[in-house]
Amino acid sequence: MLTSISLIFIIVAFGLLVTLSLVDLKVRLLPNEMVLGFLTCGAVFHVATWFTYVSAIDAAMGAVAGFCSLYLVRTLANAIYKDDAMGLGDVKLVGAGGLWVGIDGIFLVIAIGAFAGVLHGLVEAFVLTRRERRRVHLSELSVPAGPGFALGIALVTGWTITDFFMSFFDGSLTGPAAAVL
Repeated sequence: MLTSISLIFIIVAFGLLVTLSLVDLKVRLLPNEMVLGFLTCGAVFHVATWFTYVSAIDAAMGAVAGFCSLYLVRTLANAIYKDDAMGLGDVKLVGAGGLWVGIDGIFLVIAIGAFAGVLHGLVEAFVLTRRERRRVHLSELSVPAGPGFALGIALVTGWTITDFFMSFFDGSLTGPAAAVL
């Protein structure tokens, strides 16, 4: 029963990441309610699996480390550019992602998100250069960070809970989850 609940919350969380990415691409905003929903899905998943994949302390440390790291980057970038270089929604999303992946995975999430953002910017610059028949400088672009971080969160979470998927689909659950079923 709890394994099915866990799977449902993974599916909802993935849907929220996709939706958050699409909203951020369209309106450059990550709604607090959706980020909170994603965070809640992570908490319920970990409780339902008795913190088998990420311990409670590790999840809390990941959330704090993710939030604080990105908040520091945001603060420095805002001071350098004298404008909002990154929104608080991105900071909150990475904090919520830290809950899913823990302290061991959150910096990989940030690295994947940053790489995905750079790649997105390069592709966008290339497309605009071709379309407008002029060289587009990267400084002219405004690339939302949310989709990159969402990709990083999805990939690292998938890696972190691979055993969950394997045991769910091959019927070989072990540990506390098997006792409930």
